[in-house]
Amino acid sequence: MERGSAPRLFGTNGIRGVPNRDLTVEFAQSIGKSIGTFFRAREVAMGRDTRLSGQMIMGAVQSGLNSTGTDTVDLGILPTPALQYYCKNTGMPGVMITASHNPPQYNGIKCIDSDGSELAREKEREIEVIHHSGQFHSADWNSVGRNRWDSTAEELYVRGVASRVSVDRIRASAFRVALDTGNGASYRTSPELLSRYGASVTTLNSNPDGLFTARPSEPVEANLKALISTVRSGGYDLGVAHDGDADRCVFVDERGQFVDGDRSLALIVRHTARNGDVVVTPVSTSDAIEEVCSEVGARVVRTVVGAPVVIRTMIETGARVGGEENGGVIFGPHQYCRDGAMTMSLVLDLMARTGRKLSELLKEVPEYHMFKASVERKKPWEEVLPLVLKYAEGRKVDRTDGVKVFHENGWVLLRPSGTEAIIRIYAQSRDRGYARELGEEYREFLEGAQLR
Repeated sequence: MERGSAPRLFGTNGIRGVPNRDLTVEFAQSIGKSIGTFFRAREVAMGRDTRLSGQMIMGAVQSGLNSTGTDTVDLGILPTPALQYYCKNTGMPGVMITASHNPPQYNGIKCIDSDGSELAREKEREIEVIHHSGQFHSADWNSVGRNRWDSTAEELYVRGVASRVSVDRIRASAFRVALDTGNGASYRTSPELLSRYGASVTTLNSNPDGLFTARPSEPVEANLKALISTVRSGGYDLGVAHDGDADRCVFVDERGQFVDGDRSLALIVRHTARNGDVVVTPVSTSDAIEEVCSEVGARVVRTVVGAPVVIRTMIETGARVGGEENGGVIFGPHQYCRDGAMTMSLVLDLMARTGRKLSELLKEVPEYHMFKASVERKKPWEEVLPLVLKYAEGRKVDRTDGVKVFHENGWVLLRPSGTEAIIRIYAQSRDRGYARELGEEYREFLEGAQLR
């Protein structure tokens, strides 16, 4: 079968859909067979987040893997980066059942390579080709795979994260932290880390709830009112929030002010990148990253949106740090993946090392304002794209990913989501009002353009 003829299944971050509608048991089992045929590994590690459909989808993928003669190692509910750390340390490939920040009705299948990084796009393509061809490896009856349980992954991960910071220094600071795990996969690991750091911790939504009853999974300001209110009640040094699979982390400073992931990324880069380093980030990140890197003598490399591409570029260029504007920081010395607990630990270590509050540290970061929105994608992106280019005629345009249009006092990026049927809008300016105005202008344009 020709590689180019196989329709795409993997989006920006794995395969996603609504169980029993897009993500049926039969489909998940077929993907399991495809993964097993592709890897031809003796064992594959598996984990899941707290979603209600997790066991069902995981069981289907497991049976598909078993049919190819592949054993699976069930690590239970744990953050995606914890599964990735397990894969890195055991040399096993892995499969994570998660839809990350998406609403609770979604779930997904994400493949992890044996080095712990998200599977490269070309390897995902191979799995798609196998799935569409139906040419699966089928083991003899006495060689089918079996499943075993391993309860050590969480402790391995927590120790690994803690080993990258000065635990004694953080403990000496005796931080007070409010932590919102959003009923997701970090409900055990992040509280445990903070306990080892000697922090006094108030937890919010730190119980597994696959319906995300307390708040939507995505850790944006509108969804973190309870955390912000808790920090504002006084006496806290930091507020921390994760998404459903805890590969992201955002902060609330000691005054109760929400900190956009774009700014926390720039802050970490400023104190981590060194002269001559490469810092990798997608085109959706603000220009603050360029200014920060210029200060320390590092070079910025821009990529398309999506952690797998950022990670591959980091590996290829030897970058120590990179990440996305959504709270997804990638710290290479630990592992090449977005890691919410590592991000939390880096910020606590920075606060302990400098003896400064987060709000004070953020004064070092150039202030750019980001406005984010989305519109339902009613037409194929290929039909919308010419209309966008015509609307942007006469302006500088970057086509790295979607269309990034530069205006005199800011820019706007329009790109089709790789996980949902929407077009994402990112607008940036030093002026908060102008960023919103620019984003709203293009939202109105997109809504009208799709009616033509």
